[in-house]
Amino acid sequence: MKFVDEVTIEVAAGDGGNGCLSFRREKFIPFGGPNGGDGGRGGHVWAVADRNLNTLIDFRYSRRHEARRGEHGRGSDQFGAAGEDVELRMPVGTIITDAETGAPVAELLVPGERVLLAKGGDGGFGNMHFKSSTNRAPRQKTPGWPGERRTLHLELKLLADVGLLGMPNAGKSTLIAAISNARPKIADYPFTTLHPNLGVVRLAPGQSFVVADIPGLIEGAAEGAGLGHYFLRHLQRTRLLLHVVDLAPFDEAVDPVAQAKAIIAELKKYDTRLKKAAQSGEVDTLPVRSGTATSLHDKPRWLVLNKLDMIPAEQREARVQDFIKRLRWKGPVFEISALTREGCEPLVQAIYKHVEAQQEHLAEPDVRFDDQSEPQAAPAPAPARKTTRRRKPSADAAPDAASDATTQAETYVPASDDPRFR
Repeated sequence: MKFVDEVTIEVAAGDGGNGCLSFRREKFIPFGGPNGGDGGRGGHVWAVADRNLNTLIDFRYSRRHEARRGEHGRGSDQFGAAGEDVELRMPVGTIITDAETGAPVAELLVPGERVLLAKGGDGGFGNMHFKSSTNRAPRQKTPGWPGERRTLHLELKLLADVGLLGMPNAGKSTLIAAISNARPKIADYPFTTLHPNLGVVRLAPGQSFVVADIPGLIEGAAEGAGLGHYFLRHLQRTRLLLHVVDLAPFDEAVDPVAQAKAIIAELKKYDTRLKKAAQSGEVDTLPVRSGTATSLHDKPRWLVLNKLDMIPAEQREARVQDFIKRLRWKGPVFEISALTREGCEPLVQAIYKHVEAQQEHLAEPDVRFDDQSEPQAAPAPAPARKTTRRRKPSADAAPDAASDATTQAETYVPASDDPRFR
């Protein structure tokens, strides 16, 4: 499949349906009144992030996307149906900007995320909407509102945890094929990759990360040499860069140290150019996911020395130490052979630990234990009311005894706001 990471499209939401002018007409009902319904809403245009897509090739040949308009209102109090919405499925990592103004619209970073691109027009009002006590036979109606129409620019920046960086023929495609299920083109002759490749590295169930392989850089890419800086945008969201270096180049006159320094210089030139474009307003910066840096030169970068199988075993240690000393490298160094997969397992384990340490872990409540939460203490039952009837003292009783009984009965009547006890 052809890789497309930049395209311009047109979206048009549906217009709203017109309101209806109608009156109720039935036998023996001379003044039925208005019954014209409102028009339906026009369809919206949505952008949906799809994790199963990794290119914008679907929009290369389908540039215009238009939603249906809402139905018109009808008599008998019938409202028009709303127009059907249109969903445009895009890869995760797509940046949407307005092609006319350059203003950012949205950035799809979460699978399943929905963003409204064009809002459908509201439906018009029928004459039933205008009836009142003073206007019993309205003859007003309104047309539907037009839907939004926009020209949008789509730019894809791949979402990967690790990015492979290096000169052409450094063994980047061989490395991603050795540690993941990606199958890029690999051959025994010099050539360069023409489009990025994504691979998922799985260590164990629930332990994985994504690796992005971009076409190789050469010296002078900032001035347009080779493929230039066109694909460096796909490394802006990575958490780690692997600088792959060929320690055994085909041409013995080629110095691996000079090639490594040229790659570092190209990263600085790319960051400088991107910063100037942002200051001049040519590029609108959007927030990126946490744990990443927009500057490629400031990202964590590890050195991966490849093709050690082509160096005699007794010369490897000296060759590696000489390379590190001349490059003045102080970061992590890994010695591998992507062809024989020697040293790939320690590299993969170290990458996963680094990526796992930078990921955000949100504690999500487990719905399975919602019913097993601690039960709340039941309110204490209200004390029973103690009531006593007043007994009328008998005539034979002595006056003092009657007064004592009355006093004793009154002390047992509870003080309450309930009128039943008053």
